[in-house]
Amino acid sequence: MKVSVIGTGYLGAVHAACMAEIGHDVIGVDIDPARIALLASGRAPFFEPGLPELLERTLASGRLRFSDRIEDAAEFADVHFLCVGTPQRPGSYSADLTYLHEAFDALVAHLTRACVIVGKSTVPVGTASELSDRLSKTSPIDAGRVELAWNPEFLREGLAIKDTLHPDRLVFGVQSDHVRAVLDEVYAEILQQGMPCLETDFATAELVKVAANAFLATKISFINSMAEVCEASGADVRMLSTALGHDSRIGPKFLSAGLGFGGGCLPKDIRAFRARAGEIGAQSVLGLLREVDEINMQARERTAALARNLLGGTFLGKNVTVLGAAFKPNSDDVRDSPALNVAASMHLRGARVVVHDPEAMANARRVFPTLQYADSIESACWSADLVVVATEWDHYRDADPTALAGVVRSAVVLDARNVLDIGRWRSAGWIVRSVGRPAA
Repeated sequence: MKVSVIGTGYLGAVHAACMAEIGHDVIGVDIDPARIALLASGRAPFFEPGLPELLERTLASGRLRFSDRIEDAAEFADVHFLCVGTPQRPGSYSADLTYLHEAFDALVAHLTRACVIVGKSTVPVGTASELSDRLSKTSPIDAGRVELAWNPEFLREGLAIKDTLHPDRLVFGVQSDHVRAVLDEVYAEILQQGMPCLETDFATAELVKVAANAFLATKISFINSMAEVCEASGADVRMLSTALGHDSRIGPKFLSAGLGFGGGCLPKDIRAFRARAGEIGAQSVLGLLREVDEINMQARERTAALARNLLGGTFLGKNVTVLGAAFKPNSDDVRDSPALNVAASMHLRGARVVVHDPEAMANARRVFPTLQYADSIESACWSADLVVVATEWDHYRDADPTALAGVVRSAVVLDARNVLDIGRWRSAGWIVRSVGRPAA
């Protein structure tokens, strides 16, 4: 099929390449000429394992190309995927739909033939119905020949290609058999794998994404609340998480206590959901998500406080190494990064903070230019009074504690992600503290 992907940020670039990988002819469109030039040369504008190779392969096949002209998409494709960002509105918890509306209106204004527009952006419930009404009033071609669907994405940064080509489920929010048949054709190769495919109304399709994120955020905040109980009682949150995870009703995923969640999606999505819940009168969800968000932010404050205690009660005159800048491993995304949030907090309180990250250094420097940065773990740890493991990269999990003990000023490490082998580090002479675990 002929497919366009409007918006080539994280979601759009991956989706365009994956649609070409499964055999469609794809054009990716973005208003940023620099990003288009980068993608057209086979280079990804962000770090995602496997994406450069996928871009190179699909570009060479001739099935993928990029343009900065929305007219090219309108003239070319039978199916248009909307993959633009929906950031948090400045001064509000609500989602900013400006980019979505601009992309939608620009596309519709240039349509000349029948097609299906498929929303993939994460949006407040009710957005698809509003766009459908808008379509019936603004489409330049006969009403009914341009139809809308909503097909939410469930990508994890670091695993986005896998999640696109081998998803846990597909959700189609549709209003006609014709649109369902079109989506079945688009995803035919993926559907052959036998994963669940659910056909829903617009509102349910929109809610699946935000409800999933809200549940995951709730699970993370729950275990971080338990970490505080463990610290107060002398229990071990890792053993508690393991025991809870063996319960088939609960499961082990997202039960790792530590710095909490961050990134460009989870925080802003639960805040937008919270705002929308208030607008439609769903007060119980509003209260729940307020607590989830507050607990998540408190996890960062508690980590900074624990770091201060390990430094004798003050950051003034202390050298602190923060290992990790990205909000999660296998990503260079520093948006709402708990690691950088804690690093900046310690810096503002008088510490000299040096940050290392395998992939996110350039992005971190742009967001927090006042912090210091080092190109290796060893140089970052030089003369440190405290080392904080803030992102769970394997680089830090597998680091040699004996070698690092030789370069620090004080062999004290705060494992804010509960990933270190405590026995190994203590045997190398380190004082180790972990979130939610007893002190030695």
